[in-house]
Amino acid sequence: MRGRKPFKPRREEPYKVNQKIRAREVRVVGDFVEGGNVVMSTDEAIKIAQQQDLDLVEISPNANPPVCKVIDYAKFKYEQKKKQKEIKANAAKTVLKEIRFGPNTDDHDFDFKLKHAMNFLKDGAKVKAYVHFVGRSIVFKERGEMLLLKFAQSLEEYGQVEQLPRMEGKRMNMFIAPKASKK
Repeated sequence: MRGRKPFKPRREEPYKVNQKIRAREVRVVGDFVEGGNVVMSTDEAIKIAQQQDLDLVEISPNANPPVCKVIDYAKFKYEQKKKQKEIKANAAKTVLKEIRFGPNTDDHDFDFKLKHAMNFLKDGAKVKAYVHFVGRSIVFKERGEMLLLKFAQSLEEYGQVEQLPRMEGKRMNMFIAPKASKK
């Protein structure tokens, strides 16, 4: 089996173009149509598009009749891709930082981890604090819960609790989100 490329399914086009449009009648919109908004047969609309060396693209297939636009499909796809990239770039990226405790965490370790959590929340990252119970330490569940609640109370001015302490397997998790900064 050497030399064979793995099978890649072809990506289906997100929009129907020209002959792939199945509707009998379409509402044609665009700069190249008299009146800017006309209902006509699909064949007629395709002819109009071909006369101008453009494509008929189905923009809104669920409308009645479906809405199509006379445009250059390659350029249209490029613009759509560009818009998607821009939306993705502007989306807020949430960072999740984890802080691990044991049920018998000492005060010095607690303060050290608390300082780190404060910095994470100031930077806008969410904090997942958890107590990991190993072996027989599972009998100290209430000690772990007290530790997490004390942790949340200490971070009150930097963030708010998104999820109170909850057991999941051998871990007790709690999530803290940063407070919205006032600009």
